[in-house]
Amino acid sequence: MVFPGVQKSTWTYDSVAKEWYFHRFYDFQPDLNTENPEVQAEILKIMGFWIQLGVCGFRMDAVPFVIGTKGPDVKKPREQYNMLREFREFLQWRVGDSMILAEANVLPQTDMQYFGDDGDRMHMMFNFQVNQNLFYALATADTGPLIKAMQKTEKRPASAQWGIFLRNHDELDLGRLTDKQRQSVFEAFGPNKHDQLYGRGIRRRLAPMLGGERRRLELAYSLMFTLPGTPVLRYGDELGMGDDLSLLERECSRTPMQWSTEPHGGFTKSEKPVLPVISDGPYSFEHLNAAEQRRDPNSMLNWMERIIRMRKEVPEVGWGDFEVVKLNTPSVLGIRYDWRNNSVLFLHNFAAEPCEIEFASGLKDERAGLLIDLLGTDHSKANEDGKHCVCLEGYGYRWYRVGGLDYLLNRTEF
Repeated sequence: MVFPGVQKSTWTYDSVAKEWYFHRFYDFQPDLNTENPEVQAEILKIMGFWIQLGVCGFRMDAVPFVIGTKGPDVKKPREQYNMLREFREFLQWRVGDSMILAEANVLPQTDMQYFGDDGDRMHMMFNFQVNQNLFYALATADTGPLIKAMQKTEKRPASAQWGIFLRNHDELDLGRLTDKQRQSVFEAFGPNKHDQLYGRGIRRRLAPMLGGERRRLELAYSLMFTLPGTPVLRYGDELGMGDDLSLLERECSRTPMQWSTEPHGGFTKSEKPVLPVISDGPYSFEHLNAAEQRRDPNSMLNWMERIIRMRKEVPEVGWGDFEVVKLNTPSVLGIRYDWRNNSVLFLHNFAAEPCEIEFASGLKDERAGLLIDLLGTDHSKANEDGKHCVCLEGYGYRWYRVGGLDYLLNRTEF
């Protein structure tokens, strides 16, 4: 059962049809038998309908359950991976540059089954392994498990990509962590049982989880933009939106987008939206909304716009190979990306205390002696031993380009 403690069974009897039906999720969400060719044909019709309206792609929810075999005689579902290739072939036959982003919370050894060895199945997958260990690092300032998760999920087809995210519309799933690790994250970010869900996750949005602390929020999003893959940003997080814990289960973090100080946050003209906008406390729409943050140069929204713009100027993150920089400080994560004769290097301090680190870039190129700070003026020149010395404030981060800003002149062909 996907929702233990809330969901009582995966089989429910329908008194009208006088039949039992299977539902991996709630009883009002009966599963489709995706093995049936008529069901598969209908899925393709629905995809075609939305593509014709201009949709660029799809987020495919709960992929292992969609492609799994179902039935009263199925004790252990078998994944029908060829179905993924059929969906992709249809999609790209209709629109060549459309894509599917898969939600598949599976172990690293099965990731390639969803991508396809030849990259012929899912274009992208959310990296749950990195996500869960990232929150453990944020909670404990221990980067070791996060580094291992990055290395375990490094393998992917050249034409596929990981989706790096912090929070989504579900709970923060911590089911892949050990019991001890999970408890550490609970204590840091969701200490009350009311904050937790299904015994495995936290149902809060990121900003209230981090106590609304701007430095920690910037650190978290800086990580999202610089970990291996493509960043996936959820609506409202660019403002630092909060949650409404009076709502049931996952609904607490699915409140309307806060556009302005108009009624219902400017989200709807309806007298009663499906879910109420947050209207009390520091995260209410009157205090926190897009209209006011656009006018504030120091707002979270404007910081996010600047960081996105800079992220687009470092394609090495998305395209290049990464290497973890050797550091003697477990609370600091250093990553270097190399692509087409250019390199970028990122440092993140997970601890609240400032620290001074000394490190080598790991490159033998003569340009490795110069690190240009892309977000500030904290440039670094290596000492006689070829090492850089950088002071990081608590929850501090640095984006460096190796060798100077003439990198375009040094970029090689593919």
